[in-house]
Amino acid sequence: MISKSTVDKVYETARLEEVIGDFVQLKKSGSNFKGLSPFTDERTPSFMVSPVKQIWKDFSSGKGGNVVAFLMEHEHFTYPEAIKYLAKKYNIEIEETERTDEQRQEANERESMYLVSEFAQGHFSKMLWESELGKAIGMTYFKERGFTDETIKKFDLGYCLDQWDGFTTAALDKGYKLDYLQKTGLTIVKEDANNPNSPKKFDRFKGRVMFPIHSMSGRILGFGGRILTNDKKAAKYVNSPESDIYHKSKVLYGIYFAKQAIAKEDNCYLVEGYTDVIQLYQRGIHNVVASSGTALTSEQIRLINRLSKNITVLFDGDAAGLRASLRGIDLILEQGMNVRVCTFPEGEDPDSFAKNNELEDILEYLASNAKDFIQFKASLLVKEAANDPIKRADTVRDIVHSISRIPDRIKKEIYIQECAQIMNISEAVLFNTLAQISKKDSTDASKRVRQEQKAFDVVKNDPLPEKVDVQYELERKIIELLLLYGNKKEKFEDLVLKENEEGDLILEPESLDVKVYEKIYLDLQEDEIELTNPYFKSIYYKLIEELTQTEDFEINTFIANLDQEMVMEISSILMEEEKYALHKWENKDIYPKSKNLGISQLVSETILTLRCYLIKKRMETLQHSTEESSVDHSETLEEIMNYLQLNKLLNKKLNRVLS
Repeated sequence: MISKSTVDKVYETARLEEVIGDFVQLKKSGSNFKGLSPFTDERTPSFMVSPVKQIWKDFSSGKGGNVVAFLMEHEHFTYPEAIKYLAKKYNIEIEETERTDEQRQEANERESMYLVSEFAQGHFSKMLWESELGKAIGMTYFKERGFTDETIKKFDLGYCLDQWDGFTTAALDKGYKLDYLQKTGLTIVKEDANNPNSPKKFDRFKGRVMFPIHSMSGRILGFGGRILTNDKKAAKYVNSPESDIYHKSKVLYGIYFAKQAIAKEDNCYLVEGYTDVIQLYQRGIHNVVASSGTALTSEQIRLINRLSKNITVLFDGDAAGLRASLRGIDLILEQGMNVRVCTFPEGEDPDSFAKNNELEDILEYLASNAKDFIQFKASLLVKEAANDPIKRADTVRDIVHSISRIPDRIKKEIYIQECAQIMNISEAVLFNTLAQISKKDSTDASKRVRQEQKAFDVVKNDPLPEKVDVQYELERKIIELLLLYGNKKEKFEDLVLKENEEGDLILEPESLDVKVYEKIYLDLQEDEIELTNPYFKSIYYKLIEELTQTEDFEINTFIANLDQEMVMEISSILMEEEKYALHKWENKDIYPKSKNLGISQLVSETILTLRCYLIKKRMETLQHSTEESSVDHSETLEEIMNYLQLNKLLNKKLNRVLS
């Protein structure tokens, strides 16, 4: 539906490192960037981004690709959605034709739910700004909270009219299906016993101010709605139910608006409610998100962990329930993050404190009062326990349990030493308690470790050598050479195999001034070599066609027209050098050369190595055939001898000695 010119402009404009940087905290690593995988739970960065090649590779999950592939993997976008997202980010006007009714019906269910949610956000916003009730009730509430027009628009705030089916009727009139309204939770559908063919329909959020919940990329996932009446039977806040697009345990309110500030400030403020986020953001503190009143989950923590290792949890001044709230922070410690805690004066919360103070005063207060979590917890619980021996014993166990969650052993020891001073107890007792807790927690884990160790020992003691598909690696290298240097003209000083007058094979020098793709194509054609891997074969012919027809070959433009599986394979090939040091290819009969040796030499030796491998493979097949039958094998043996001579000459060209 999107014109090719728009797609081409998006690929030309979009910068991979900028797009991925919105979701992952990237750090410079040579000519590349690296960060924690957004697809797995890892603590050592294995996610690589190449600005030069405009390719990314996640070595922990095996995923990779271009900028569109990242958005499709990370945000679960369709291809058109990813293009539209990039066009919006880089202010590129999209040229597209209008969808027909049939094409709209064919849109997948997930996309349909996104479309319904986006319509709902627009409808609620319109009701807030344009309807009399919206302005009188919803807008008055937001203004009383101190929100400016700019802030209300920034966070897409809205109002759902206090009507049983006002929104639902509007959505149905616009052609949205009741099925998707129900699946997103926007509409509650109940069967009508008196009229089975016409179920009753109710707006879930009737009479509530609306807080849209955005994904990290800005798509509407769900809503939170706050009632404004004193109806004691109705819940103060209602959230969208779980759906295919909304999982509350995996979402943080405000993450879309805060992600860049979190990465820049290298710290994330974590609060509880929607208005806490909005008020702090409006005051100028943008690196803030909320758990939306739910217990903090490991998935939510991972969202922050990709952007920063530092979290500052902001608590209300009301001490009631503070201890229960602290328990959830252990999950943050488990992921190796640095946690600080800041409580506001009694009677204040992040919302009110931000509303009643200037930015400089707020920042100064946070800097002065944010305390390390372990120290804060120890001081708080010791104060609560006072002189009660039983409470003090429970306090010790509670504190040490939190310390046991920290993966870094050095940090554990430092915290034990500091807590010993705060609680006036010996370090030996705390270390002993830590050992007991760790032993108890690791019972199940130790069983798994023993099983894994047993499996490892079997592999380690296996006398069979590690098997590597040599042909696969060499074909892969050929694709890499075509991608990186295919259009580059090189002078190839080669030794060519020819027959002398006696019919013997000899090597004669030959100089060839051609492009790399021409050299590879001609050599493979001459020896009638076909790539065996179907992916490589398909990519090879597409590359040869593109290089033949295009004077200015660009990798980014080339892969823009490939399916995502091919894009992933190409990204894996191009990023292979990042993990080259992990392999010892020479031990596996593969001799990749450093790019510093020269492109022409690298190309020639890769093709020669493939030739040698195929000859060796052919000789093994012939040898095997002579062993299986007793017929005359003179012709076969002569063929083997010819191959031996050829193999010897080829290895001579490679400066390799055959054993």
